[in-house]
Amino acid sequence: MKWKKFTIKTITDAEDIIISALYDIGLEGAQIEDKIPLTPLEKEQMFVDILPDGPEDDGIAYLSFFVEERADQPVDADEMTADINRELDALRDFMDIGEGTIMVSETEDIDWINNWKQFFHQFYIEDLLVIPSWEEVRPEDLDKKILHIDPGTAFGTGMHETTQLCIRQIKKYITPDTELLDVGTGSGILSIVALMYGIRHAVGTDLDPCAVDAVRENMEANQIAPDRFEMMIGNLISDKAVQDRVGYGKYDIVVANILADVLVPLTPVIVNQLKPGGVYITSGIIDNKEQTVREAVEAAGLSVVEVTCQGEWVSITARKGSWG
Repeated sequence: MKWKKFTIKTITDAEDIIISALYDIGLEGAQIEDKIPLTPLEKEQMFVDILPDGPEDDGIAYLSFFVEERADQPVDADEMTADINRELDALRDFMDIGEGTIMVSETEDIDWINNWKQFFHQFYIEDLLVIPSWEEVRPEDLDKKILHIDPGTAFGTGMHETTQLCIRQIKKYITPDTELLDVGTGSGILSIVALMYGIRHAVGTDLDPCAVDAVRENMEANQIAPDRFEMMIGNLISDKAVQDRVGYGKYDIVVANILADVLVPLTPVIVNQLKPGGVYITSGIIDNKEQTVREAVEAAGLSVVEVTCQGEWVSITARKGSWG
């Protein structure tokens, strides 16, 4: 297989926000090259105790994204480069991203799974064990909640701070009767975790048709019955047909792990999907965008009940009206 490789020269402080910003145009699973020393936790996850001294960190980072070249679906490099530049220009309005230059090249036969096996190992999100298919569950973990998920060229695995923030909030508010709507569901990880913890039913929406296969595979890996999680493709913000299909006033929880610039127009729409007293859980918010999202939430008539943080990322949880 051939792949188009898009490499962005940026700075290490902008890595996370650029990776998140490019989710919306279908670029995910970034390869990061920088000179930041590994943390003790990262060494532990890689089963490495001592590494040789590396070069001094110069603050420069290269983010590479890969798009498969198919005979029936060639990649328009110019169009993709223009899309990337638009996202980078939007980020420049509120933060330093360094050069922000883009290099395009071509590569072949990327062994995604075996590359990921070097770096992706089982980890915990509180009492939840997240484990890839190539690792065994330790005997002492057999009684724990276990999420089986593999990394790949798209969608999340639960390692990112924004996903972990959402999972913690979901666990606080779910009940056995919960009907959950997961906007921008991606791999389906948030809905699948909620179903594992006992909610009744989930609906996921996403713009990317690839999400359908990703969700199905992850449901099967975690033994989630097909009738418990319904997947829909379409733009909930602007497409009335998608809004109608999702339904109105029927969700106890709506979760959206999306960038702040998408949460702002999404929030006044999502109010219509929530039940009175329903909970709206948001993440994907870089810390200097917290006030922007809070204002959008309050302008939509929701009450902020909790703000949680992890690293430079923020989750805002709000409620529609009262529980009465």
